[in-house]
Order: sequence, then structure tokens, then C-alpha cells
Amino acid sequence: MAAKAKTKNAGLIKFEIKNRWTGDIQFVAEIEADENATLGFKVGLAVKWALGNSANLSGANLRNADLRGANLRNANLSGADLRSANLSGAYLSGADLRSADLSGANLSGAYLSGADLRGANLRNANLSGADLRNANLRSADLSGANLSGAYLSGADLRSADLRNADLRGANLRSANLSGADLRSADLRNANLSGADLRSAKNADLVIARTRILPDGDIIGWKKCAAGVIVKLRIPEAAKRSHAFGRKCRAEYADVVEVIGADKGISQHDGKTEYVAGQRITPDKFDENWQEECSSGIHFYISRIEAENH
Repeated sequence: MAAKAKTKNAGLIKFEIKNRWTGDIQFVAEIEADENATLGFKVGLAVKWALGNSANLSGANLRNADLRGANLRNANLSGADLRSANLSGAYLSGADLRSADLSGANLSGAYLSGADLRGANLRNANLSGADLRNANLRSADLSGANLSGAYLSGADLRSADLRNADLRGANLRSANLSGADLRSADLRNANLSGADLRSAKNADLVIARTRILPDGDIIGWKKCAAGVIVKLRIPEAAKRSHAFGRKCRAEYADVVEVIGADKGISQHDGKTEYVAGQRITPDKFDENWQEECSSGIHFYISRIEAENH
């Protein structure tokens, strides 16, 4: 069966896909396309033909393939050359991409949940907003990759190369990053709760660059019920923490001012009162800084953030 696409003057043509290593013809696809269509367009049609005809895509040269929105679920693309391919919005759940070369590829918004990407080359790839939940990225090269807003919860990133990777706003909840290289990675606003960072390389400096809470007394702002704003002083001796976002927690705090009412009522439990001149101490304080929404007095370091909470 020929792979078809709506193109002007389209006709049935035979299109060769070669092995990336040997240069030998791996299969000949029958595709319906204009002879003058771009190479990437033809390669994309050939991949779709291969999937429908049980052709071997492992180790194939698929460079620059146009596979936007393609259904590649459970496809065996191990060792394939997909450099600079356009896979934006593609469905690759359960796909075998071991040792595939995806450097410079566009995988923005792609669905890669449970995909096997062990040892894959994703250098400088665009994975922004991609779904990589529970994907196996062990020893993958993600250096310089754009992973902003990507879903990586439960992903296996052991020994992965994440140098200079953009992980802003990424969800790395419960991800395994042990042994990963995080040098110069950008983790601002990333969710790393429950992530395993043991033995991660260059993690201390990367995390330090995301810290926003200074030592000493600090002023914090909290929004209470009915939009009441409370100005807090966090004493120097009070423990304080924040994860990778802007919300902070303190062991205790002194109420400096209540704006908009005589007292503020906690939105969390509906009963804790914030009155000027009083010290507020929660039942307990969770010292695990990676848990953003755990126990403690929650606050922001700017009034405008509290007002917009």
C-alpha cells in the first residue's frame, strides 16, 4: 500500500531508504508524492509506508524526515538517523529509539511516554512541552536540548548528559537523575519533588543558582482569605526553604501588617489567624526543601506575587 499525501501533481513513485551505516538500500517505499516535493517530505511518507508494510526502520537514514503529528507508536527506530527531523506533535509512545541520532530534531509537543531512548543523541533537540513520562533516557545525550515545560515525571535519566539543557518549568517529579551531568543546566521553576539527585554531577552549583532566599531577617507576603494581604517578617533564626518555584515556606513568622482587614484568615485551614504583632508558628515544619507545598508558613518574597496567588 502506498503512503499518500495531498500534493499537486502527485504520482506514485518508488523511494529508497538506505542504511545509515552501510549505505545499502534497506527498503524501497511506494509513496504518492510530487517528484519535486522536499526530501524530508518524501522520507516522512516512506517512514509511514514502512510502518504499514513491516519494513525495517532500525538503523535507517531518515535525516530531515517530516513526521509532524505522525503516529509512530511502538515503532522500532533504534539506531536510526533522525538528525534535524521534524517530529513535532508526533506520537512515539513505547517507541524503540535506542542509540538513535535525534540531534537538532524538533520534538516539541511530541508524545514519548514510555519510549526507550537509552543512549540516544538528542543534542540541541527541541523537546519543549514534550511528554516523556516514564521514558528511559539513561545515558542519553541531552546537552543543549530545550526541555522547557517538558513532562519528565518518573523518567530514567541516569547518567544522562544534561549540560546546558533548558529545563525551565519541566516536571521532573520522581525522575531518576543519579549520575546525570547538570553542568550549566537551567532548572528554574522545575518540579524536582521526589527526584533522585544522588551522585548527580555539578548539581550543587545548578541548584544554588535557583535559590532566592537570603540569610538574615527577610520580609515575606502572604495572601489570606477574601484577598487580605499579610506582611510577614521571617526572623534570621527561622528555617526557610523553597523548591524550584517562587513559593516559599518558613518555620515561623512575625506578622508586621495586615492589609484589607483587622486580621487575615488562612486559606489553607480556614482558621489560623494572622494579627499584627503576633508570631505564627505551624504545628510542624518540613525541612525537605524539594517539597514546595508541605508544612510551614507559606509566603512569597514580593507583594505582587502574593496578591496574584
